[in-house]
Amino acid sequence: MPRPLNIACLQTRPMPDFRAALDEALPLAEAAIRSGAEVLFLPEYCGGLRSDGPRLAPPSAPEAKHLVLTEFRELAARRGVWINVGSIAVDGPDERIYNRGYMLDDRGDIRGRYDKIHLFDITLSETETYRESATVAPGRRAVLHDTPFARIGHTICYDLRFPQLFRTLAKAGAEIICCPAAFTRRTGEAHWHVLNRARAIENTCFVVSACAIGPIPGGGESYGHSLVVNPWGEVIADGGTLPGVVHAQIELDRVESARSRIPSLSHDRTIRLETTEDALAS
Repeated sequence: MPRPLNIACLQTRPMPDFRAALDEALPLAEAAIRSGAEVLFLPEYCGGLRSDGPRLAPPSAPEAKHLVLTEFRELAARRGVWINVGSIAVDGPDERIYNRGYMLDDRGDIRGRYDKIHLFDITLSETETYRESATVAPGRRAVLHDTPFARIGHTICYDLRFPQLFRTLAKAGAEIICCPAAFTRRTGEAHWHVLNRARAIENTCFVVSACAIGPIPGGGESYGHSLVVNPWGEVIADGGTLPGVVHAQIELDRVESARSRIPSLSHDRTIRLETTEDALAS
Protein backbone atom coordinates (compact mmCIF):
# COMPACT_ATOMS: atom_id res chain seq x y z
CA MET A 1 0.00 0.00 0.00
CA PRO A 2 1.51 3.40 -0.96
CA ARG A 3 2.81 5.43 1.98
CA PRO A 4 3.91 8.81 0.58
CA LEU A 5 5.62 11.29 2.90
CA ASN A 6 6.58 14.87 2.07
CA ILE A 7 9.84 15.86 3.71
CA ALA A 8 12.25 18.79 3.49
CA CYS A 9 15.89 19.28 4.41
CA LEU A 10 16.85 22.80 5.45
CA GLN A 11 20.29 23.52 4.03
CA THR A 12 21.49 26.30 6.32
CA ARG A 13 24.80 28.12 6.67
CA PRO A 14 26.90 27.74 9.86
CA MET A 15 26.17 30.73 12.07
CA PRO A 16 28.14 32.07 15.05
CA ASP A 17 25.30 32.38 17.59
CA PHE A 18 21.76 31.29 18.42
CA ARG A 19 19.98 34.35 17.03
CA ALA A 20 21.82 34.29 13.72
CA ALA A 21 21.15 30.54 13.40
CA LEU A 22 17.43 31.06 13.98
CA ASP A 23 17.29 33.97 11.55
CA GLU A 24 18.82 31.63 8.97
CA ALA A 25 16.66 28.57 9.63
CA LEU A 26 13.19 29.82 10.55
CA PRO A 27 12.34 31.46 7.19
CA LEU A 28 13.44 28.28 5.41
CA ALA A 29 11.29 26.22 7.76
CA GLU A 30 8.25 28.39 7.07
CA ALA A 31 8.83 28.11 3.31
CA ALA A 32 9.11 24.32 3.57
CA ILE A 33 5.89 24.08 5.58
CA ARG A 34 4.01 26.28 3.12
CA SER A 35 5.13 23.91 0.36
CA GLY A 36 3.61 20.93 2.16
CA ALA A 37 6.47 19.37 4.11
CA GLU A 38 5.24 17.10 6.91
CA VAL A 39 8.66 16.50 8.47
CA LEU A 40 11.59 18.93 8.49
CA PHE A 41 15.21 17.82 8.81
CA LEU A 42 17.92 20.28 9.93
CA PRO A 43 21.73 19.95 9.80
CA GLU A 44 24.25 19.23 12.52
CA TYR A 45 24.88 22.22 14.80
CA CYS A 46 21.91 24.04 13.29
CA GLY A 47 21.86 26.15 16.48
CA GLY A 48 25.21 27.70 15.65
CA LEU A 49 28.75 26.61 14.84
CA ARG A 50 32.13 28.29 15.25
CA SER A 51 35.69 27.00 15.25
CA ASP A 52 38.66 28.02 17.35
CA GLY A 53 41.72 26.71 15.59
CA PRO A 54 41.49 22.89 15.66
CA ARG A 55 38.52 22.98 18.07
CA LEU A 56 34.88 23.20 17.14
CA ALA A 57 33.32 25.76 19.47
CA PRO A 58 29.55 25.87 18.89
CA PRO A 59 27.49 28.14 21.16
CA SER A 60 25.80 26.03 23.84
CA ALA A 61 23.26 26.22 26.65
CA PRO A 62 21.47 23.85 29.03
CA GLU A 63 18.67 21.98 27.28
CA ALA A 64 15.93 23.63 29.35
CA LYS A 65 17.19 27.11 28.45
CA HIS A 66 18.33 26.54 24.88
CA LEU A 67 16.86 29.32 22.72
CA VAL A 68 17.10 27.36 19.46
CA LEU A 69 15.38 24.28 20.86
CA THR A 70 12.69 26.43 22.45
CA GLU A 71 11.90 28.25 19.21
CA PHE A 72 11.79 25.09 17.16
CA ARG A 73 9.44 23.51 19.69
CA GLU A 74 7.20 26.55 19.39
CA LEU A 75 7.33 26.36 15.58
CA ALA A 76 6.43 22.67 15.57
CA ALA A 77 3.43 23.29 17.82
CA ARG A 78 2.27 26.42 16.00
CA ARG A 79 2.50 24.88 12.52
CA GLY A 80 1.62 21.28 13.39
CA VAL A 81 4.75 19.78 11.84
CA TRP A 82 7.32 17.22 12.98
CA ILE A 83 10.89 18.55 13.14
CA ASN A 84 14.15 16.65 13.31
CA VAL A 85 16.54 19.13 14.95
CA GLY A 86 19.69 17.56 13.48
CA SER A 87 21.84 18.64 16.40
CA ILE A 88 22.59 21.56 18.70
CA ALA A 89 25.25 22.03 21.36
CA VAL A 90 23.89 21.26 24.83
CA ASP A 91 25.87 21.82 28.02
CA GLY A 92 27.30 18.53 29.29
CA PRO A 93 29.80 17.20 31.83
CA ASP A 94 33.31 18.45 32.63
CA GLU A 95 32.83 21.74 30.76
CA ARG A 96 32.18 19.78 27.58
CA ILE A 97 29.00 19.70 25.51
CA TYR A 98 26.80 17.08 23.91
CA ASN A 99 26.31 17.21 20.15
CA ARG A 100 22.62 16.36 20.58
CA GLY A 101 19.82 15.85 18.08
CA TYR A 102 16.09 15.93 18.80
CA MET A 103 12.84 14.68 17.33
CA LEU A 104 9.94 17.10 17.94
CA ASP A 105 6.34 16.12 17.32
CA ASP A 106 3.56 18.30 15.94
CA ARG A 107 2.71 19.56 19.43
CA GLY A 108 6.27 20.67 20.08
CA ASP A 109 7.01 17.84 22.51
CA ILE A 110 10.43 16.18 22.52
CA ARG A 111 9.93 12.62 21.30
CA GLY A 112 13.58 11.56 21.29
CA ARG A 113 17.19 12.64 21.88
CA TYR A 114 20.39 11.35 20.31
CA ASP A 115 23.94 12.25 21.40
CA LYS A 116 26.53 11.82 18.65
CA ILE A 117 28.56 8.69 19.32
CA HIS A 118 31.55 8.96 16.97
CA LEU A 119 33.62 12.14 17.32
CA PHE A 120 35.49 13.81 14.47
CA ASP A 121 39.19 13.93 15.38
CA ILE A 122 41.16 14.24 12.16
CA THR A 123 44.06 16.06 10.51
CA LEU A 124 43.28 16.86 6.88
CA SER A 125 46.37 18.99 6.26
CA GLU A 126 48.96 21.08 8.09
CA THR A 127 46.42 23.88 8.36
CA GLU A 128 43.15 21.95 8.69
CA THR A 129 42.71 19.92 11.87
CA TYR A 130 39.56 19.08 13.82
CA ARG A 131 39.37 17.79 17.40
CA GLU A 132 35.73 17.34 18.31
CA SER A 133 36.60 15.25 21.36
CA ALA A 134 38.32 18.28 22.93
CA THR A 135 34.95 19.89 23.57
CA VAL A 136 32.31 17.16 23.07
CA ALA A 137 31.33 14.23 25.30
CA PRO A 138 30.37 11.17 23.22
CA GLY A 139 26.99 9.51 23.33
CA ARG A 140 26.57 5.83 24.19
CA ARG A 141 23.24 4.73 22.71
CA ALA A 142 21.73 4.22 19.28
CA VAL A 143 18.32 5.90 19.06
CA LEU A 144 15.15 5.26 17.08
CA HIS A 145 12.37 7.84 16.90
CA ASP A 146 8.83 6.46 16.63
CA THR A 147 6.61 8.73 14.52
CA PRO A 148 3.19 8.26 12.90
CA PHE A 149 4.97 8.09 9.53
CA ALA A 150 7.91 5.77 10.08
CA ARG A 151 10.58 4.67 12.52
CA ILE A 152 13.48 7.09 12.10
CA GLY A 153 17.01 6.26 13.17
CA HIS A 154 19.18 9.21 14.19
CA THR A 155 22.90 9.51 13.45
CA ILE A 156 25.09 12.61 13.12
CA CYS A 157 27.82 13.49 10.58
CA TYR A 158 30.94 11.37 11.29
CA ASP A 159 28.62 8.49 12.30
CA LEU A 160 28.13 8.06 8.55
CA ARG A 161 31.49 6.25 8.40
CA PHE A 162 30.42 3.57 10.90
CA PRO A 163 28.13 1.11 9.13
CA GLN A 164 27.51 -0.97 12.25
CA LEU A 165 25.48 1.88 13.76
CA PHE A 166 23.25 2.07 10.68
CA ARG A 167 22.90 -1.73 10.69
CA THR A 168 21.81 -1.69 14.31
CA LEU A 169 19.13 0.89 13.54
CA ALA A 170 17.90 -0.87 10.41
CA LYS A 171 17.64 -4.25 12.13
CA ALA A 172 15.62 -2.55 14.89
CA GLY A 173 13.10 -1.39 12.29
CA ALA A 174 14.34 1.96 10.97
CA GLU A 175 12.77 2.80 7.61
CA ILE A 176 14.49 6.21 7.48
CA ILE A 177 17.91 6.97 8.92
CA CYS A 178 18.82 10.63 9.15
CA CYS A 179 22.40 11.84 9.21
CA PRO A 180 22.45 15.61 9.80
CA ALA A 181 25.93 16.94 9.11
CA ALA A 182 28.36 19.79 8.78
CA PHE A 183 30.61 17.62 6.60
CA THR A 184 33.82 19.34 5.61
CA ARG A 185 34.11 20.41 2.00
CA ARG A 186 37.26 18.37 1.40
CA THR A 187 35.93 15.08 2.74
CA GLY A 188 32.50 15.81 1.29
CA GLU A 189 33.84 16.12 -2.23
CA ALA A 190 35.53 12.74 -1.86
CA HIS A 191 33.08 10.66 0.15
CA TRP A 192 29.71 12.28 0.95
CA HIS A 193 27.61 10.91 -1.90
CA VAL A 194 29.10 7.43 -1.93
CA LEU A 195 28.79 6.97 1.85
CA ASN A 196 25.15 8.07 1.93
CA ARG A 197 24.31 5.79 -0.99
CA ALA A 198 26.18 2.89 0.59
CA ARG A 199 24.34 3.21 3.91
CA ALA A 200 21.00 3.25 2.07
CA ILE A 201 21.88 0.24 -0.09
CA GLU A 202 23.33 -1.83 2.76
CA ASN A 203 20.28 -1.31 4.95
CA THR A 204 17.53 -1.03 2.30
CA CYS A 205 16.18 2.15 3.86
CA PHE A 206 15.87 5.84 3.08
CA VAL A 207 18.81 7.99 4.17
CA VAL A 208 18.02 11.67 4.74
CA SER A 209 21.07 13.86 5.34
CA ALA A 210 20.64 17.59 5.82
CA CYS A 211 24.08 19.18 5.55
CA ALA A 212 25.18 22.72 6.34
CA ILE A 213 26.69 24.77 3.52
CA GLY A 214 29.47 27.33 3.46
CA PRO A 215 32.26 28.78 5.62
CA ILE A 216 32.37 28.09 9.34
CA PRO A 217 33.05 31.25 11.39
CA GLY A 218 36.59 30.88 12.68
CA GLY A 219 37.76 28.54 9.93
CA GLY A 220 36.66 25.52 7.92
CA GLU A 221 33.87 25.02 5.41
CA SER A 222 30.79 22.80 5.19
CA TYR A 223 30.00 20.89 2.02
CA GLY A 224 26.24 21.21 1.55
CA HIS A 225 24.64 18.77 -0.91
CA SER A 226 21.91 17.73 1.51
CA LEU A 227 20.75 14.34 0.24
CA VAL A 228 17.70 12.13 0.16
CA VAL A 229 18.60 8.60 -0.97
CA ASN A 230 16.07 5.81 -1.55
CA PRO A 231 16.48 2.16 -0.46
CA TRP A 232 17.86 1.24 -3.91
CA GLY A 233 20.67 3.76 -3.47
CA GLU A 234 19.28 6.34 -5.88
CA VAL A 235 19.71 10.03 -5.00
CA ILE A 236 16.25 11.56 -5.30
CA ALA A 237 17.19 15.01 -3.99
CA ASP A 238 20.48 16.91 -3.77
CA GLY A 239 20.71 20.37 -2.19
CA GLY A 240 23.73 21.50 -4.20
CA THR A 241 25.89 24.36 -2.95
CA LEU A 242 23.45 27.12 -1.95
CA PRO A 243 21.35 27.63 1.19
CA GLY A 244 17.72 26.67 0.74
CA VAL A 245 15.01 24.04 1.09
CA VAL A 246 15.46 20.56 -0.37
CA HIS A 247 12.06 18.94 -0.96
CA ALA A 248 11.33 15.27 -1.60
CA GLN A 249 8.32 12.99 -1.58
CA ILE A 250 9.40 9.57 -0.41
CA GLU A 251 7.37 6.40 -0.85
CA LEU A 252 7.86 4.45 2.36
CA ASP A 253 6.44 1.26 0.86
CA ARG A 254 9.69 1.07 -1.12
CA VAL A 255 11.46 -0.01 2.07
CA GLU A 256 9.43 -3.21 2.36
CA SER A 257 9.76 -3.78 -1.39
CA ALA A 258 13.56 -3.44 -1.31
CA ARG A 259 13.88 -5.64 1.76
CA SER A 260 11.80 -8.37 0.14
CA ARG A 261 13.95 -8.26 -3.00
CA ILE A 262 17.27 -8.22 -1.12
CA PRO A 263 16.65 -9.55 2.41
CA SER A 264 20.21 -8.97 3.58
CA LEU A 265 19.13 -7.71 7.00
CA SER A 266 17.97 -11.23 7.83
CA HIS A 267 21.10 -12.85 6.40
CA ASP A 268 23.66 -11.42 8.84
CA ARG A 269 25.80 -14.12 10.42
CA THR A 270 28.10 -14.08 13.42
CA ILE A 271 31.65 -14.44 12.16
CA ARG A 272 34.57 -15.63 14.23
CA LEU A 273 37.95 -14.28 13.21
CA GLU A 274 40.57 -17.00 13.04
CA THR A 275 44.18 -15.91 13.33
CA THR A 276 47.19 -17.83 12.05
CA GLU A 277 47.90 -18.89 15.64
CA ASP A 278 44.36 -20.29 15.97
CA ALA A 279 44.70 -22.21 12.71
CA LEU A 280 47.99 -23.79 13.78
CA ALA A 281 46.53 -24.76 17.15
CA SER A 282 43.67 -26.63 15.52
